[in-house]
Amino acid sequence: MRALLFIVPLALTIYAFIDCLNTSEEDTKHLPKIAWVFIILLFWIVGPVAWLVAGKARRNAATGTGPSSWQRGRRQQWVAPDDNPDFLKSLKDDKEARKAEAEAESRKAEKAEDEEELKRRNGGSGPDDKTPPTS
Repeated sequence: MRALLFIVPLALTIYAFIDCLNTSEEDTKHLPKIAWVFIILLFWIVGPVAWLVAGKARRNAATGTGPSSWQRGRRQQWVAPDDNPDFLKSLKDDKEARKAEAEAESRKAEKAEDEEELKRRNGGSGPDDKTPPTS
């Protein structure tokens, strides 16, 4: 029983401290957030109770403007990659880029083959030919 006299205020202080840290600066009332942190930590029972009663701007859940709906509006939901249109578009763009790169490489290879064929047809007497002429 004596332990409850210590555990309950300690739990209340820890809860109020964490709640204060997780509350945005705009939602604190009457004092700056850092002041509320010091009040909660310095004044054993009165500080946490004051925070819970007067420190935080509470929203009415009946009007639909409660913290849960506010957080739901700000938070992005996770979407599986195969359902995410941005991810699918990036895959498509990557595939098109690789395809275009492969086509450019094949055109370059075809051009080199065509030049070699021309050299063979002309008897190798092109300006880039390094072999000495035969007589």
